[in-house]
Amino acid sequence: MDHQDALDGEEHVKIDSLTNAVGEWLKGTGPESDIVMSSRVRLARNVAHFPFVSRATEQERGEVEEFLRGQLAQSPAGKQLEYLNVGQLHEVDRLFLVERQLISREHAEAEGARGVAIDAGEQVSLMINEEDHLRIQCMHSGLDLTGAWDQIRHVDDALEAVVPYAFHRRWGYLTACPTNVGTGIRVSVMLHLPALVITRQIDKVFRSLHKISLAVRGLYGEGSQALGDFYQISNQTTLGKTEEELVGQVSDVVPVLIEYERRARDFLVRESQLNIHDQVSRAIGILRTAQTISAEETMQHLSRVRMGVLLGLISDVTISDINVLLVRTQPAHLQKLRGMELDSSDRNIERARYLRQHFENGEGDASNAN
Repeated sequence: MDHQDALDGEEHVKIDSLTNAVGEWLKGTGPESDIVMSSRVRLARNVAHFPFVSRATEQERGEVEEFLRGQLAQSPAGKQLEYLNVGQLHEVDRLFLVERQLISREHAEAEGARGVAIDAGEQVSLMINEEDHLRIQCMHSGLDLTGAWDQIRHVDDALEAVVPYAFHRRWGYLTACPTNVGTGIRVSVMLHLPALVITRQIDKVFRSLHKISLAVRGLYGEGSQALGDFYQISNQTTLGKTEEELVGQVSDVVPVLIEYERRARDFLVRESQLNIHDQVSRAIGILRTAQTISAEETMQHLSRVRMGVLLGLISDVTISDINVLLVRTQPAHLQKLRGMELDSSDRNIERARYLRQHFENGEGDASNAN
């Protein structure tokens, strides 16, 4: 085995260790976790004296990656993280990290030197050479933006002690995208809003969010679709406000959205209980018996089952269980769990088999629906 093969093997082992683990944000233990899947704070940073990633040569990107990897190894914050060389990962492994919310799709599909450092609980991840030289992310279960901000602030401070950030006294942190200039912060929450979708109130809610400069995106961020009634709400601009003000802006809005969703769920139970019961029963029935099923259809049915659990229609499935299934039925996770690459048709068959096996083991029997 040559040196490169050994490196590839090392990265593969690190990825495999994540396959059967459950990230902290998936456990459904945080505040308001019935509606708020996760809270995330992300910081965009660049290294002074290097061109932005989009303008850097391949050699310069390599120098940035080598420099930041070295500084991470010296920092107390970095010593608690596992480093993965994203450029050396197979396509399935890169997609696996996207599905796990540890790197962005852009980072997975980019070229050249790039990496990610991840903590054991999958709360903290640091992407090197994404759109910016450094993207620091912290994700907590439920509605906990303050906790995520406190954690990421300490990581950022520790790194700033060893990394010369590109900073302007007037404009703040300099970033590749002008909308991130200033604090470089993106504050977001991932919400599960099936009742607002069913009652057709979701568009009205989103129009209200746009009026107060909050962006609405799908499960995997910018450019992604809202699969399974999951949405990310985040600030659009960072300049002219402090980090605390931006955390507060999103934190103040989320309780209102939670209240809207809870009212919609109450309405569904009160006014159309038979219809909702039927939707939930059909969803879990399909998940338990399907011979082939797509990722999109799975997401939609799991969304209905998740709502059914929260409405008391299903008694033997936990929110954490559904959260984990939402991730493990994604294409790369299925292939990692199976231990082989699968084409789209085979993935649909394997996904159905995985779901049948899961529910046959006593989880989510439709006969237990009230």
